[in-house]
Amino acid sequence: MAILSKLLGQRIKDLRKRNKLTQVELAVIIGMETTNLCKLENGGQLPKEENIEKLAKALQVNVRDLFDFGYMKSQSTLQQELTEIINNSDRKELELYYKLIMAIKEYK
Repeated sequence: MAILSKLLGQRIKDLRKRNKLTQVELAVIIGMETTNLCKLENGGQLPKEENIEKLAKALQVNVRDLFDFGYMKSQSTLQQELTEIINNSDRKELELYYKLIMAIKEYK
C-alpha cells in the first residue's frame, strides 16, 4: 500500500497545483485539516473514502482520474519516447516540434 499512497499523494499534489490551489485552500474546500492533506500528498496516508469524492470534485476530475498514474514517467522513458518521435518525423514535423519547444522555453 505504500506505493499506492505515494502515487496517489503525488497525483493529488499535481492536480492541486494544476488548479492553482495551495494546500490550505484545498483543505478548506474539502473540509480537511491542512496537516492531513499534507500527509496525503506526501504519501503518509490514504484518504478516507468520503474524502476521495470531495478531492475529485475540488480538483475538477473524475474519481478514476485521481488514480491515473500513467502520466508519471521516468526521465529516461520520456527522453526515449521523444527521441522516437523525432526520429520518425519529417522535416515539417520537426520544425513544428522545435517551434513548440522554443515557445514553451520562452514562456517559462
